Order: sequence, then structure tokens, then C-alpha cells
Amino acid sequence: MNTATNEHAIVSILNQRIQEDDIDVPMLPEVANRVVQLTRDPDSEASDLAKLIQSDQALAGHVMRIANSALYSPNSTLVSLQQAITRLGMQIIADIALAASLNSKMFNAPGFEKFILDNLRYSFLTGLWSKEIARACRKNVETAFLAGLLHDIGRLVGIQLVLEVARSLRTKIGATDILTLANHFQRTLGVKVVTQWEMPTLVCDVVTWFDEPEHAGPSREQTFAVVAGTIFASHFAPANKYRTKIDLDTLRAHPSLADLNLYPEDIDKLLAKAEIVKAASESIYS
Repeated sequence: MNTATNEHAIVSILNQRIQEDDIDVPMLPEVANRVVQLTRDPDSEASDLAKLIQSDQALAGHVMRIANSALYSPNSTLVSLQQAITRLGMQIIADIALAASLNSKMFNAPGFEKFILDNLRYSFLTGLWSKEIARACRKNVETAFLAGLLHDIGRLVGIQLVLEVARSLRTKIGATDILTLANHFQRTLGVKVVTQWEMPTLVCDVVTWFDEPEHAGPSREQTFAVVAGTIFASHFAPANKYRTKIDLDTLRAHPSLADLNLYPEDIDKLLAKAEIVKAASESIYS
């Protein structure tokens, strides 16, 4: 089969599997899944969350590094998870734990481990900027972080699925074509992921309407906040062969900022947080 034929066959199979809901969504790591469930339990306490995160020493270390970054704890050092939860709140620590649990091992995508890790780092940076933008606009801050973190999780699932279908067809497909197909299906797949992971409705709405935020209805402003988060992340994240760095003039003129009624002075205040956001984003993989 030639390349075009290969792609057509893969697209046909993927369309059929999506229509039949025959998609294996990656499972959240056990501790992360339990953290998500715990935050939905109105009877849960800070000590329950601390005990759960501490059951995974690596995860606990990641959470404490992020919680102690200047973005979250500018004036003091947190010495325990219990203290971090008391100071920052259960939801913020749970969100940090979820972010720290996402890793390339969740996806069966041999040869794309480096790409997936870079994408997860970029998504975490997007979540942090989305949160700061939502705060500036007086929107739901924690939901903005989660939505930014998961806004393109479907791309990573797409890579896994394209590779899976290619293997089933015993055909080869180039890396660029794999990413093109993954991008094509990423929105549909992303919605499946956040729905199955039982993310808040607002997060599901943002993932659904990310490419068309003007049609997001009641979730319109939150969706624009995440779109804006990706613009800030694309300005501050290192460029690579798959992602172009956005210059400062393009960032300032981006329509999403105007849609959020962010004026030049508001944008300046956000840009002034660049170093502490960068430090927080780097702490997750340090």
C-alpha cells in the first residue's frame, strides 16, 4: 500500500471505532484516580488526601516541589502535605497530584515517548497560565488549570490509536503522518478521555469547544481563558520541530485576550509572572 492508501485505511478504521465507541482510554494511575474520587466525596478530609498521596513517595515528592514553588507558596516553605493541603486547599493539591501523575508511560506509543513528555510539559504550562488568566478575569481558577492541563490529551491518545491500527494492518506510516492523523481525531478522543476520567463538566466543555470557543455557550469565557493559556505557553515554552514559538507582539494581539476583556495593563501584569510560572512548570519534572 502507498502512503495515501495507508492513511485512508487507518482513518476509515478509526472513524468506525469511534462511532462504535471501541476506544481504549488510558487508565489514570491508581493513586491519581483515587485522588479524583476523594475530592468528590463531601465527607473526605485533608488527612485522607495527605495519606493517599503519601502512599506514593515519588508522587508526594512531585506534589511538594510544585506546592513549594513561588507560584503557590511565595512567602513560606511548606514542610508537609498536611500543611500544603491546609494552606492551599484540597482541590489545588488534588489538581497538582493529577498533573504529576500524567506521564508518557500511560500511552503505548513506542518512538513517541519524548514527544509525549514534551506535550505533557507544555500542557502543564498551559494549565498554569490558564489559571493565572482565569484569575485575572475572575473566573473559575481551579477548573481553568484542569482544562488547560487536559485540553489536548486527545492528541496523545490519538498517537497511540494510530500506531495500534497501523500495527493491526501491518503497515508503516511516517511520524509526521501519525501526528497529522492524531491531530485530526484529537478533539473527539479528548472528550472521551475527560468524560471517562469523570472530569468536571466545565473541563469537558472546554475540551469539546477548544477549537471553536465562540460556540461554547455558557463555557465560552472559560474556554477562551484556556485558549489564551496556550498562547502564553507557546510564547514561553521552547520551540521545537512540532511547535512554533509565538512572539510577544502576536501574544498581545491575540483575539482571545480581547475576548476576555484583558487590556494592555492586564497583559503586562500577567507577563510579569513569567518567572514564577516557569519555575512552577519546571518543578514537576525536576
